[in-house]
Amino acid sequence: MPPTRLANSLLGSFRAASRRPAVVYRQTCAYHSYDYAAPPPFPPAESAILSSAYAHVPAHGFTIDALKLGARDAGYLDASTNLLPRGVFDLVNYHLVTQRLALADNVQFPDEAEQGKKMGVGAKVRALTLARLRANEPVVHRWQEALAIMAQPSYIPASLSELASLADEIWFLSGDQSVDSSWYTKRASLSTIYSATEVFMTQDKSPDFIETEQFLDNRLQDLRKVGGFMGALSEWVGYTGHSTVNVLRSKGVPV
Repeated sequence: MPPTRLANSLLGSFRAASRRPAVVYRQTCAYHSYDYAAPPPFPPAESAILSSAYAHVPAHGFTIDALKLGARDAGYLDASTNLLPRGVFDLVNYHLVTQRLALADNVQFPDEAEQGKKMGVGAKVRALTLARLRANEPVVHRWQEALAIMAQPSYIPASLSELASLADEIWFLSGDQSVDSSWYTKRASLSTIYSATEVFMTQDKSPDFIETEQFLDNRLQDLRKVGGFMGALSEWVGYTGHSTVNVLRSKGVPV
């Protein structure tokens, strides 16, 4: 997909989530409200199967075998995987959604009044983005498989929508209060940077993924210098395309 079309898709994902100005969206969106509990992201049966199947991903990957094993572990028949209409993509999506929702609890910032030092929004965005990337560590050796699944045409809209939700969550938790057009561009920029870094991480063999952390810092620095997201977007397209082609070739697909 050409960068300009992908840019429009990302921005469209954010605008679809909010047809109103960002400040109104924050006031009416139940997901980011501290006054109301968010509903469970998955129905009970699906959650039971997917959570059990997820435990098998390190050994079996994001595959139908993992789903069947998860169904058995949860006390269901193999045929119960029919409850998941999108098959293995539902397992990938389970990882994406649960790790996004876990950020609020997993990343706690020090009380600024007690510390006497204010942590900037940029530093919080970096910390949250890095924490989300590190949540991929248990399945990083399987993540190129997940990227190939997400790149299938029928799953691209849902994948972009979840990526948009992740970027929105990170900016929200960082305390960003933008109400103008930058509300959209900040999220689109972070989406592309996160995606490029995520793909880089699948190829990173450095201790404790230190090169991935450096890659993220460089991309964030580039963004601050350029002030836009088209460069990061083009880079994401290149990294994702290269990774997907390699995965397909490893599966014997002639590309």
